[in-house]
Amino acid sequence: MTALPNIMRIVLDLISIGNQIAERRKRLKISQAALARNASVSRATLDALENGRAGEMGFSKVSRLLAALGLELTLRAASPQRPTLEELMQEDRDDKSLDRRH
Repeated sequence: MTALPNIMRIVLDLISIGNQIAERRKRLKISQAALARNASVSRATLDALENGRAGEMGFSKVSRLLAALGLELTLRAASPQRPTLEELMQEDRDDKSLDRRH
């Protein structure tokens, strides 16, 4: 079994991105209002994204929210081979251990 690079090998949709933004915001103990203000988006827009009701959202809004949380999107060529469940679980454990160090 080959080792995965440190990037997440999951294709994210807008709902998944919204969930990740919500998790990170809560972990950092930032209110929706504060994050929305820092990212120059409305709190209603952020709430819709976090709760899977955003439908469509411009890239600039998503990137400002991610930047305000210290996150970024990374583009790479799609891999024809999907990761195994074991590889994904190991990556999740690695991510959680990194989160505990901060």
